[in-house]
Amino acid sequence: MAVRPLVSYPDPRLTAPAAPVTDFDADLATLAADLLDTMRAAPGVGITACHIGVPLRLYLLELEPGDIRTYVNPVLLWEAPERIRHIEGSVSMPGATEEVERAAQVRIAFRDLDGTPREEAADGFRAVCHQHEIDQLDGIFWLQRLSRLKRERVVKRYAKLKAQR
Repeated sequence: MAVRPLVSYPDPRLTAPAAPVTDFDADLATLAADLLDTMRAAPGVGITACHIGVPLRLYLLELEPGDIRTYVNPVLLWEAPERIRHIEGSVSMPGATEEVERAAQVRIAFRDLDGTPREEAADGFRAVCHQHEIDQLDGIFWLQRLSRLKRERVVKRYAKLKAQR
């Protein structure tokens, strides 16, 4: 479909909660296709509609080539008390990464592109990705999961990377 421009950190749209999707139509399917093209071009393994300036509760994951999963109006139903740490970043902040602690397992509810209700359990990296993207839709940019010191270091590194481009 089309590669759309990414919203770049520190744009305030990255910390604004997204609205629920109400229309499961051709426009939503086109938006999802554009998200996939944009994510692959970035490159990344996950992307929300917020990353391209569309404040809707929609995200895609492609953790393995060709295994594209689309989540509409996702909700975190349960998270395990066990924690894991994983390196995270954002297509809206390319090159900036840091280790974030998250639940090791989750269960989410969502709708597919046709509006059919679904649930999914995930662990490990997939669980991390779900939490990261749902946070984004809730207006929580991944940096907010870091300590103040780590966040300041990441922002400084990102500013240096951006200046070099």
